[in-house]
Amino acid sequence: MARFFTEPKIASFLSKLAGFLSPYGIEVYLVGGYVRDGLMRRATGDIDLAISAEALPTGHRIAEALGGRFVLLDDVNNIVRVVFPKEEWHIDLSTLRGTIEEDLAHRDFTIDAIAIKLEQLDSGWSEVQLIDPSGGFGDIERRSLRAVGDSIFEDDPLRLLRAVRLEAELGFTIEGATESLLKGQCHLISTVSGERIRDELCRILATDKAYSSLCHLEQMGLLTQVIHELIPAKGATQPKEHYWDVFQHSLATVEAVERLLGSQDREQDEVLSSVPWSPQLAQHFEQEGAPGRNRKALFKLAALLHDIAKPQAKSIEESGKVRFLGHAKLGAEITAAIMERLRFSNREIRMVSKMVEHHLRPGQLASGDEMPTHRAIYRYFRDLGDVGIDTLYLSLADHLATQGPELELAEWRRHTQEVGYVLQKKFEEEAVVRPPKLIDGHDLIAKFNLTPGPLIGRLLEAVHEAQAAGEVKTKEEALALAERELKDTL
Repeated sequence: MARFFTEPKIASFLSKLAGFLSPYGIEVYLVGGYVRDGLMRRATGDIDLAISAEALPTGHRIAEALGGRFVLLDDVNNIVRVVFPKEEWHIDLSTLRGTIEEDLAHRDFTIDAIAIKLEQLDSGWSEVQLIDPSGGFGDIERRSLRAVGDSIFEDDPLRLLRAVRLEAELGFTIEGATESLLKGQCHLISTVSGERIRDELCRILATDKAYSSLCHLEQMGLLTQVIHELIPAKGATQPKEHYWDVFQHSLATVEAVERLLGSQDREQDEVLSSVPWSPQLAQHFEQEGAPGRNRKALFKLAALLHDIAKPQAKSIEESGKVRFLGHAKLGAEITAAIMERLRFSNREIRMVSKMVEHHLRPGQLASGDEMPTHRAIYRYFRDLGDVGIDTLYLSLADHLATQGPELELAEWRRHTQEVGYVLQKKFEEEAVVRPPKLIDGHDLIAKFNLTPGPLIGRLLEAVHEAQAAGEVKTKEEALALAERELKDTL
């Protein structure tokens, strides 16, 4: 017997579900991640059920009777989902493959190959009899990730990535024989669809252990199987200002992102103490970029890929100086191609490729010891839009990953001070970034007898920049500026 936790509301729902299915003579088992999490006392709303009946008609029946919405997930493997719009949980139904023991033998890792007969649950905490033919409960206690059998990766190569994702999410360690099996079959990941790879990769990046997970993926030969464009970065040397080669620098930038976004005691860290941070910024990075994929994961992807074009852009001048001219723009194009292959949304591709293209720009906002001008800040957020904040922090992560353990604190604090100043102007002086409209296209057409076209947009943009710089404050001043710009144009 084992102690199993179910949230009281879910326990009540599952009891109702068991009562509904009982007259049909259907055996129902809790399986997979829901059982694992319940044994680990982790709350989750992803409820996996294996039933001794056809999942499709049963799913329709449950949805109709209990107020859910039916979704077909996999018609080949007969897997359906019933979503309950007013609740924080859903159920996934699959048809048993033979007996419950035979069904569990087809699963991936032992910790997910445990079942509980649904009728045993009677409250939030229950003493339950586990069906555990592969010893998964012992592996949970040992915090070990072990394959159910030698064919798990051949049966579904996505499990190669899932192993590392579970390792990161649960804090487990992949067992030795399983890791050897994974290394030997890492090439199979090339047969998996881009969408499925994308989802596992983003879940890895969303954890607080993305850096160590990416390093582990690399050690097992998986990282460059998924993103082969990283291969030229290995061993690509950089100028003496850089502590690592391009590949190690890219990984170190992800590590720096995790440090910058971490929840540790920032005031006690001499590096983090000068970094601007607030609940508002923390909330910004937790926003969803797409359903199930948060901004933080996309930010880390940009960190991994920001220098991906350096090997192609590398040149050495007669003086011996190494240059990477145009690597940011070319890197944005390579990044977009990678993300298209992995079937990211157009918005996500735009966000990440824009961060890559402009990752050097925060360092170019000011000249000398001066803080950036209002005009420079205006242009920056005009061009970067909703990734302006992310790109500022990417520049900080890039700085940390460039100097590594040889970080010069005075130079670093100057960088963080500049970023803090730009953020202050964004949050406290919103008019610098989005000045109120003084005139519009209709005003220009009426005043100067113009026709609609690109010229109108250029004149309005000139007015907006002047507003950001504090040079124009009234409608009359705006029209006078437009008139001067018009004379220079004609």
